[in-house]
Amino acid sequence: MSNKNKTVSFRVNEDAFDALREIADERDLSLSAVFRDYVEALVAHDGQIEVVPEHEYEANGDDDAPFPPTVSVPRSFVREHERLELEAEHLREQLDEYKQYATYLHDRLESDDDDGEDVVNLEDLDEERGAPDLDLESDEPYKLG
Repeated sequence: MSNKNKTVSFRVNEDAFDALREIADERDLSLSAVFRDYVEALVAHDGQIEVVPEHEYEANGDDDAPFPPTVSVPRSFVREHERLELEAEHLREQLDEYKQYATYLHDRLESDDDDGEDVVNLEDLDEERGAPDLDLESDEPYKLG
């Protein structure tokens, strides 16, 4: 199955459009990103989501909670996350270097195959030097040197 993006279009009145544009500007997002976030939240919560204007949210008696809700994250978690991101970047760079080196070696090997001079058969060396043929099936030990 493929995961293709689909386009959803609908019409809103000019006042609603201006309000949405202001929301997007406040959050430094594009208007399409606001809709994408909303649709993703809607899908993630199986349609059980309610968009509440800020003034209604504050009127619910929850004055202590800021809008939008925030979560505090320990500094150690943030540092560990940053460390892992740096390590992942370093590993990606190393992987790229290893791929380049493997490509270099592969290209060098292919170019060496064309020459054929680097391949030495031991049988050919033995014949050149006039070395006696060895009976490899005999049990007698053979000493070098």
